[in-house]
Amino acid sequence: MLTPKLRNLSLLALSALYFLVRGKADKKIGPPQKILIIQLAKLGDMVSTTPMFRAVKEKYPKAELYVSGDKVNQELLSDNRDVDHYIIWSKKIEERFDAAFLTGPGPEALAKLYLSGIPLIVAPTMVGGFTPLAAKSYRLLTKLVETRPHYLGRYAPREYLRLLEPIGIFTDDTKKHLAFSKKAEEKILNFFQQSNIQPARPAGGPPTSLMVGIFPSTGHKIKLWGRDKFAKVADWLSLKHGAKIVLFGSASDQREAEEFLTFVGRGTRIINTCGAFNVDELKAAISKMSLFVSADSGPIYIAEAFDVPTVDILGPMSETDQAPVGKRHKVVFAPRRKPELGVFNTRVYDEAEALRQSEDVTVEMVIQAAEELVRDLRLREKFG
Repeated sequence: MLTPKLRNLSLLALSALYFLVRGKADKKIGPPQKILIIQLAKLGDMVSTTPMFRAVKEKYPKAELYVSGDKVNQELLSDNRDVDHYIIWSKKIEERFDAAFLTGPGPEALAKLYLSGIPLIVAPTMVGGFTPLAAKSYRLLTKLVETRPHYLGRYAPREYLRLLEPIGIFTDDTKKHLAFSKKAEEKILNFFQQSNIQPARPAGGPPTSLMVGIFPSTGHKIKLWGRDKFAKVADWLSLKHGAKIVLFGSASDQREAEEFLTFVGRGTRIINTCGAFNVDELKAAISKMSLFVSADSGPIYIAEAFDVPTVDILGPMSETDQAPVGKRHKVVFAPRRKPELGVFNTRVYDEAEALRQSEDVTVEMVIQAAEELVRDLRLREKFG
């Protein structure tokens, strides 16, 4: 079996040979009929790519939009009206496309796109910072395709949109878009009814009670915030505001969920949904919250896409790269010279400093952010 380095070298060699036959994949095309967008990262990154899908459909409503990524993101994008087809990323591209857009650096993915013969391929070149993903092999391959700069440290959803410029799409609209099935919503409403609670956001209606979603885990363990701290935030919201706390997590988050539950006060009512929902149901459940509190992770972006106010505990993550933005979204991070992690750098960092940046976020900082959002919710309930 080839090592990643040897595999990349072989793909580079094939691409170089193919270049002699086809030249660069930067052809000017008419209105595209079939478009492919590749996002190979996780949930939060895919949510942050959804503005691209909406922009394509607004400009070319008759075009077929294909999105490619992992299996979990296929579930995430189910019922999204901007996406016509989803392809789980594999070794070979079977379909024929007019244009393809790679959202993040990756030599193997870019080589496969180039070798598939797509007339127009657009890939990002990383500007203004460091990412281990933009290896020399990737930089060489970008010479064979159309490129657009991705400015590291700037808002990633806006940077993704820059990739669409070669097909005449110029927009600053970074609103995120998700949807869920009717079946998933029915299950969630039944679940809440059986738990003897009313959803904070009934179907199509404004919040009617304070339901706070808490996700105490995260996909990248270096971003974990203390589960005892999450419990104190839950206790505060329950005691002061009578909030109902909904604990979120998948089966793989069970350890963090159980640890969180050991710290929660006896008077705090917790509805534990850890491991209870698939991704479609998770979207529906999060959409019913009046507030969502989490470390920087996929669920916080799902909440943002459904206009649920959020408190994003960034820890070592960058506050400018991708975190939810707007008056209804608060980011919390400790004093630091620079964030240790970014959207395109979660591999090379100072572990001790990353841990410090997580640990130095206090309960008081998170409660203050939550209080501001709860006050805004109360004012909107009172005055509309």
